[in-house]
Amino acid sequence: MSGTGGTGGAGGAGGAHPAGGSPKRRSRRLVGGLRTRLVVTFVVVALISAVTATALAYRDARTAVLRRTQDAAVNDVRTRVTAVAADFDLPPDQRSLARFAAKVSDGLGARIVVARYQDLVAVSDPLADTEGRITVELRSAVRAGDGTRFQRVMWRDEPYLVVGMPVTYADGDRRFSGLEVFAITDLRAERDDTAALLDSVRAGILPVVVLAAILALLAAGTVLRPVRKLGRATRELAEGDLGSRVAVKGHDELADLARTFNETADALQASDARLREQEAKARRFVADVSHELRTPLAAMTMVATVLEEDADQLPPDAARAARTVGAETARLSRLVEDLMEISRFDANAIRLNAAETDLADTVRASLALRGWADRVEVHLDEGVRAVVDRRRVDVIVANLVGNALRHGVPPVIVTLGTSTTPRTTGATSTPPGTRADAGEEWVTVEVADHGPGLPPEARERVFDRFYKADAARTRSAADTGGQGSGLGTAIALENARLHGGTIDVTEGPEGGAVFTLWLPLRHTGEDAE
Repeated sequence: MSGTGGTGGAGGAGGAHPAGGSPKRRSRRLVGGLRTRLVVTFVVVALISAVTATALAYRDARTAVLRRTQDAAVNDVRTRVTAVAADFDLPPDQRSLARFAAKVSDGLGARIVVARYQDLVAVSDPLADTEGRITVELRSAVRAGDGTRFQRVMWRDEPYLVVGMPVTYADGDRRFSGLEVFAITDLRAERDDTAALLDSVRAGILPVVVLAAILALLAAGTVLRPVRKLGRATRELAEGDLGSRVAVKGHDELADLARTFNETADALQASDARLREQEAKARRFVADVSHELRTPLAAMTMVATVLEEDADQLPPDAARAARTVGAETARLSRLVEDLMEISRFDANAIRLNAAETDLADTVRASLALRGWADRVEVHLDEGVRAVVDRRRVDVIVANLVGNALRHGVPPVIVTLGTSTTPRTTGATSTPPGTRADAGEEWVTVEVADHGPGLPPEARERVFDRFYKADAARTRSAADTGGQGSGLGTAIALENARLHGGTIDVTEGPEGGAVFTLWLPLRHTGEDAE
């Protein structure tokens, strides 16, 4: 008899190769800066690459070690069994089967050998437990007589390789003799070798990640330095420094971006210079025209006054024409004065002549000066004093009250008081940079009428120059001596801003428009911000 020289195949239930799966590292933190995101991305890519390489190296190394061990074990068992079986007589008894197992084991080193013949079983190491290591699947494969088979099994959490083969007759028919041989090989040494390899590769991941982070920081510094410079120049440009530029270095995309930024800044600076020049010319033109109109208007006003005084002695048509000329001349005079005032605001030529003033007296004097005292209902808190320019407050009150009398419906109510509530911004009148701190004291002058009020779209534009909302408000030119110039509310708002205050407009609880002047309640000796 001789051992069958069949090819070894990986079979059986316990022979699956555990694959080292690569762990997934996902960064889910929301990071803000581009530098942080670049470093994190660089490190994550390096970490994934290192983990993937580790997993592949571990898998390949483990497969190579196990394959070498399996091939050596199969060849050793086949050779040893063939040599011992040549002098073995069948059928055996228990003693001869035990000697057969011992001889095979002596030639295989420390491997445990199990020999089976029908109901007889002999083990080279009588104290070894082999039932848990030789599976039913492997026994069935060996009994089928298809050659040498092997299987890796875990027994008591330790790995083993079991090689089994049938012994056949050597008479050319390859008949199964009924003798089966199994050799059990300990794989703990191979497991420890692959584990040591895995540990060494794992230990190299940390230096790789640290090196990746350092390289990412260097790369981020190289890439982001021009980006930071460009961002700084952009902020300076946004803040009004039109001469801000960035240095162009190299020929990459960042250099193209810097070059484009500089070209844009050049175009913007040139456009701004043209616009400023045109604006200055327009302001000078308005101021010059207004100034030149004052002399002929003074003469026209005198003539119109004389005509109005003698209108009662003229025919009806001539009298009506005389009164119309007088009214329009007065309106034109107001328009010229308003244009000159607006031009002074635009040229920043306005200065406050502020002093501590009794505001109730100022409001009463403004109404009395224009003959409105008996046409306006007043509710004035006495003793309200603040550092203001009395003449400019008079202009504000005159414009707001005149607007209410001209376009609203009586009664027109003027209310003076103080408030610590931050002002509202319902009419988009609050200028950028004015204060609205909770708890700050304010003087409020409220002018309310009972007319149809202003629709929302009109409230948004009521402080625009030359804007008129006559479609929404009634007109009473005959009662008030003509229409305004369309600049009254704009001039009032500019004067309020000059004091650090503002004007807003809302709808009254019973209809009508409510204009509210807000002025900081400052006294002599306080810092005006």
